[in-house]
Amino acid sequence: MNNFFRKNSGTGSNKQSSTPIRMRIILGIIFVLFALLIAQLAYLQLAYGSRFKAEVAKSDSNVVSNQVPRGVMYDAKGRVLVGNKANNAITYTKSTGTSTSQIYKISNALSNYISITDEKPTEEQLAEYYLADQANSTKITNKLPKSKTNSQILTTQEINQNMIDEVKKENIKFTARQKTAALIFNKISGAYTLSTIYVKNKDLTDREIAQVGEHLSELPGVGIGTDWERSYPNGSSIQSIIGSVSTEKSGLPSDNLQYYLSQGYSRNDRVGTSYLEKEYEPLLKGSKSTSEVTTKSNGDIQQTKTVYKGEAGASLMLTIDAKYQKEVQASLKRIYNNAVAAGAARYSNGAYAVAMDPKTGALRAVAGLSRNPKTNKIVDNALGVINQSYVMGSVVKGATVSGGLMNNVITPTNNTLPDTPIYLPGSAVKKSVYPIGTFGSLDAESALEVSSNIYMMQLALKWVHAKYVPKQFISMPNDSFDVLRRNFSMFGLGQKTGVDLPGEVSGIEGQSFDDQGRIRSGSLLDLAYGNFDAYTPIQLVQYVSTIANGGYRMQPYIVQSVGKTGRDGKKIYINYNKRPNVQQQIPWTKAELNVVQEGFWRVVHGTNGWGTAHPLKNVKPSISGKTGTAQTFYYDPDHPNRKNPPELINATFVGYAPSKNPQLAIAVVFPGLDPDLEGTYTLQVAKEMVQDYFKLHKY
Repeated sequence: MNNFFRKNSGTGSNKQSSTPIRMRIILGIIFVLFALLIAQLAYLQLAYGSRFKAEVAKSDSNVVSNQVPRGVMYDAKGRVLVGNKANNAITYTKSTGTSTSQIYKISNALSNYISITDEKPTEEQLAEYYLADQANSTKITNKLPKSKTNSQILTTQEINQNMIDEVKKENIKFTARQKTAALIFNKISGAYTLSTIYVKNKDLTDREIAQVGEHLSELPGVGIGTDWERSYPNGSSIQSIIGSVSTEKSGLPSDNLQYYLSQGYSRNDRVGTSYLEKEYEPLLKGSKSTSEVTTKSNGDIQQTKTVYKGEAGASLMLTIDAKYQKEVQASLKRIYNNAVAAGAARYSNGAYAVAMDPKTGALRAVAGLSRNPKTNKIVDNALGVINQSYVMGSVVKGATVSGGLMNNVITPTNNTLPDTPIYLPGSAVKKSVYPIGTFGSLDAESALEVSSNIYMMQLALKWVHAKYVPKQFISMPNDSFDVLRRNFSMFGLGQKTGVDLPGEVSGIEGQSFDDQGRIRSGSLLDLAYGNFDAYTPIQLVQYVSTIANGGYRMQPYIVQSVGKTGRDGKKIYINYNKRPNVQQQIPWTKAELNVVQEGFWRVVHGTNGWGTAHPLKNVKPSISGKTGTAQTFYYDPDHPNRKNPPELINATFVGYAPSKNPQLAIAVVFPGLDPDLEGTYTLQVAKEMVQDYFKLHKY
């Protein structure tokens, strides 16, 4: 027992003596490790301290781009049709590390120096601004039940929306300064990092510029710059052709967003959204200026250095004469208003006039009006010249006669046809405006002069080899419509002209066959004298130009040249000139052309009492042309199934001047006139178009 106790006692004594040794070993190892760490830190501090300091203070460089002025558009005489008006602007460039609280602070500070009165903040924007203040955010959060702020159940977006909805319920009264601050907050918050936006670029006062300038050091990212907006020093009547440009707020059109982004645009860039502004966007936009923005490690902008000043967009010189354009638009509006006042245009939806150089296709004036028959509101709509289609009536008879001549149905020396009305089985008689029996027969020139529908129908029957027995039977080949339409298309009727404007339509073809698959014989006869298919005003002026210039169908165009405006803002350096484009040459002989031109001359200068444009006889220089009327009806969109809608006519005129060596071709369209009050409205517009042009352009 004693021995046993003595052995145990000896063992305990050994453990007690060994424990301090192990601790000393562990502590020694820890000491050595700490010593090595301290030595390493000392080494790094001494050897690389300056490098680490540089890394902490290191800045980052990024290249950003900025807008440049869009290209200017000039008229044919070098007058500015659309230019750029420079406006002072307050800008903001967003840093990489800008927080919501910083944006809130900047917005409040900036609202002390500027006011925004042309915009009103939405309830949503006011609520977001209010919640940007941490105290307000905490207050609203505490008011909401946990079910609306639980981040484990709801997304951040859902929680934010709940808070915004709660702010709206509070019905907080914001001061004018706070509303401005809310707008600024919204603009800045939506800016992309290192992109420059315009906080205010309209109606900026000298006082506002001065105050912001004095406090720029307190407004990080805020600057004073220049913005550009489109201006129209020669009036806006042609603006519907020039088109429009998106705002910085609307930015890139959503329907073409990916295309523009792939071309290097930013989302808030302004681009052409319609017509010439859109068609020539790649040229008008210019090349953006680029700047190198240096930011500190905390994201603040250290400095901005211009790398490339950029280049303004290319200049476009148009074929339009600004003075002539104004006069044509004014004449059209005045005379159309007279028609409305007289009750002749009660149901009319507008009027159109277009002038073109028949030798080149250069458009000299493009004017249009659009009218709401219910409200009588009239607005400029020059684009209706290319995108509105109407049944044009007898103005197309020159193409019908030409087709008959070129297909040897008639000849220059043998073109007399009986002036006998057409009696189709089960249909009303098809005749001309004048009484039956007025003429026993007519030659082609006289038929054009008196605008004989009968002549054109008799010609069509021979042309398509129809079999016809009055009141009993008519039969014609199934390709009869194709035969006539191919002929009309040679003159551009029913075809897109290819004018350098987007949105052109080709017109409307009537149905060639009925529900049983039978050819519409009566409609084919209507087509022969212009009372079936629908064409655009620009197709009419291309058609009459083809007759005027001897048979060359010229492509209409509105941009004559592309260049650069000199630094003085006056001289234009041309890089590209449009060359006239002949789309088709009519294969007629000189004798065949003479038949049609003689007929057009007689329409104005003939002696037959049934001549249709004699009021233009004394106009200098002399005019040759063709009138037209086509039956139509008033379609009431509010009563689409209305029985017995009012019967109307489309009144038209095409012509050229001088009759020899023409320099101007014109087309005038007054759709939807009262047939009993037709008057001479189209001839009045035509007269002024010719006289005004040659006052400006001597012949």
